[in-house]
Amino acid sequence: MTDTREFDLIVFGATGFVGKLTAQYLLGAAPAAARIALAGRSEHKLTAVRDEIGAHDWGLVVADSTDQGSLDALAARTTAVVTTVGPYLRYGMPMVAACAKNGTHYADLTGEPLFIREAIDSYHDEAARTGAKIVNSCGYDSVPSDLSVYQLYRRTVADNTGELGDTTLIATLRGGVSGGTIDSGRAMMEAVAADKSKGAILSHPYSLSPDKSMDPDVGRQSDLVLERAREIDPSLDGWVGTFVMAAHNTKIVRRSNGLLGWAYGKNFRYRETMGAGNSPWAPVVAAGISGGVVAGMAAGGLLSRFRAGRALLDRILPAPGTGPGERTRENGWFRMRTYTRTSSGARYLATFAGQGDPGYKATAVLLGESGLALAFDPKPEIAGILTPAAAMGDILTERLRAAGMTIAVEPLA
Repeated sequence: MTDTREFDLIVFGATGFVGKLTAQYLLGAAPAAARIALAGRSEHKLTAVRDEIGAHDWGLVVADSTDQGSLDALAARTTAVVTTVGPYLRYGMPMVAACAKNGTHYADLTGEPLFIREAIDSYHDEAARTGAKIVNSCGYDSVPSDLSVYQLYRRTVADNTGELGDTTLIATLRGGVSGGTIDSGRAMMEAVAADKSKGAILSHPYSLSPDKSMDPDVGRQSDLVLERAREIDPSLDGWVGTFVMAAHNTKIVRRSNGLLGWAYGKNFRYRETMGAGNSPWAPVVAAGISGGVVAGMAAGGLLSRFRAGRALLDRILPAPGTGPGERTRENGWFRMRTYTRTSSGARYLATFAGQGDPGYKATAVLLGESGLALAFDPKPEIAGILTPAAAMGDILTERLRAAGMTIAVEPLA
């Protein structure tokens, strides 16, 4: 990519809640000479956001996700785009098409396997041809998961301790679930209700695989967990249950393995859990976590089939484009610990931790740094529909460390 384009980076959806947070982060994190623009449907609202955050020299681009021509024009003007306009299954594909066509790098926040599968099938080859890096899931879903496993892989290569085997992430966090994340879940439920065949994409562990003929045969891999933590690693105590985003994050990590030529290993098994503590009530808490995930998905799927059910969900769920106040965002945090045992028997722990509500403040950092990496440090050797680890691995890791996040790998005795 040359500097003949007008902008280095455009934030599409800048008038939304997370879009504005991302723009605010970029204002302080981007290089002084960076050419950044805010994009959305309303020039009036874009001007208000630009004035509110103090980015007075940034450009404004009016574009609409329902107007393909406006998105094509936007993509042609910039090196990279970050987009927060979701649910992506409803509104995101036209921007993917525009970036693939124009050789423009792209990062989003999707947690929607149905959207990613459609993007792969429709635009991977074109993006690879034009050199566009279309990188999905560049927020809390799924950067910590993806980079943790990638850095475990990098460490085992450096130590010559063999391939990754059973690998499990344990998530602990303080923060809420965004209205946008919930709306994305609803969009997928409604899509499956309309077309039952799409359910297989949500349930199959390798549904985002780049080459189904190369999928590992490692037995059943379930996203539902209820067990003692010592089953994960003998150093642990307490209980774990199902992590709410496991079904998506695990698919991203497995796709990374495939995109990297199955470098993690053909016996690599991956899952994600959520810590429930070690109190006498921990088994009940862990069971509640797992049961709540299952019940919530089942109830949402059922209600999404009917007009009255969808209206009820509209009333009781947080609206997309909304979020918590600044104090809540500042007081949030997350810590992801990923344990693995290699083919030689070596054990490692990767820790990925950050301050700020995972779905808002931390996600703005993760998406912002992904956009900057694509705009200024793109790896030339890979293009297409990609994952954070495959597209930006070490580059994004170092950026996030510099931004204050903890990303570390240590051997376990």
